[in-house]
Amino acid sequence: MKQALIVFAKELSDALRDRRTLLRLLVPALLMGPLLLTALSGLIASMEERADRRELMAAGMEHAPTLANFIERQTYTVKPAPADYEARLRATRLLEPVLVVPKDFEAKLLTGEAPTVEIVSDSANQRAAAGTGSIVRLLNGFNRERSTLNLAMRGVSTQLLEPVDIEERDLASVQARASRLSNIIPMFIIMAVLYGALTAALDSTAGERERGSLEPLLMNPAPHGAIVAGKWGAVALLGMAVALLSSLSFVPAQWLLRSDSLQAMFQFGPGEVLAFWLLQIPLAAGLSALLMALAIRSKTFKEAQAGSTLVVTAVSLMPMVSLLNPGGDAPWYLWVPGLAQNTLMLAVLKGEALHWSQVLPGIVVGFALAAVALAYVARSMRAAVAR
Repeated sequence: MKQALIVFAKELSDALRDRRTLLRLLVPALLMGPLLLTALSGLIASMEERADRRELMAAGMEHAPTLANFIERQTYTVKPAPADYEARLRATRLLEPVLVVPKDFEAKLLTGEAPTVEIVSDSANQRAAAGTGSIVRLLNGFNRERSTLNLAMRGVSTQLLEPVDIEERDLASVQARASRLSNIIPMFIIMAVLYGALTAALDSTAGERERGSLEPLLMNPAPHGAIVAGKWGAVALLGMAVALLSSLSFVPAQWLLRSDSLQAMFQFGPGEVLAFWLLQIPLAAGLSALLMALAIRSKTFKEAQAGSTLVVTAVSLMPMVSLLNPGGDAPWYLWVPGLAQNTLMLAVLKGEALHWSQVLPGIVVGFALAAVALAYVARSMRAAVAR
């Protein structure tokens, strides 16, 4: 243990001495929270601002004075659409859907026929597509009003239109509703662990071999297991440090939220920071050892970087599994490194209490992966000395 601690202190000192690389890791980690939440709150604030303006863009509204009267009574303002609105929607230069009213709207309405109106949008233009719902609700309200008036004029009870009263009840907590907007945060924390450990893992193995300092280190009487354990401890600690800074950056970033609704829902305090950091320990242990195992066989630092691309790609894609699975979280998620941490951090964001049955699989897999990878690194070092 004493020899492992000596190697640990040496590796940690080497990593901290490389200030340029250290700044490349720490600055993005500190800016991650403010940049992400600022961008997210800016998007939501712009959508809320557009909803508060209560404006509707329409073409041909002069042919439907009855509909225009209803829309204005709902405190909406009708704006004329540009002549080339279709081209602007395709080019995302127009960020609002357009209501298109036919010339025979009023004539068909008076004769009891159903005129057809169009809501023109572009699904590739997300901002415009998001505004179609409010127009649909307006038109549904107009339909209900016209139906009610028609029945009342004929002496028919208007209750026939709605024989069933519908009430919505949302079971999601405030934090759970906010997690729908902030579910990208765990992925950034996971990537912070990976990139925090990546450079140190490659430098302590392939980097030292390229500089010619690995072989003299292995010639020392210290057991190879102690050398590997010391190097692994320093690599995992750096990964955890970057993850902690990334998590902490979201706490002051909440002050930058422009959206009042998001600020009220998004609650990220010391408890969430501690939970996120503890959940990353098995992931940092497993990934650090795996990166070292991949790099120990490389002769140069660049070769080790190329070999680690597979791990970076796999870890970055893990959180996407839960997004692409419509069936909800599966039990096997908790046994997959990266995916388990993403699932548990999302539960923390929702305000759910974690149980040992959820946390234990990630701990077992993470440290089992670390044990296997470190044994491989130690064996590779012994083989290098034998040669």
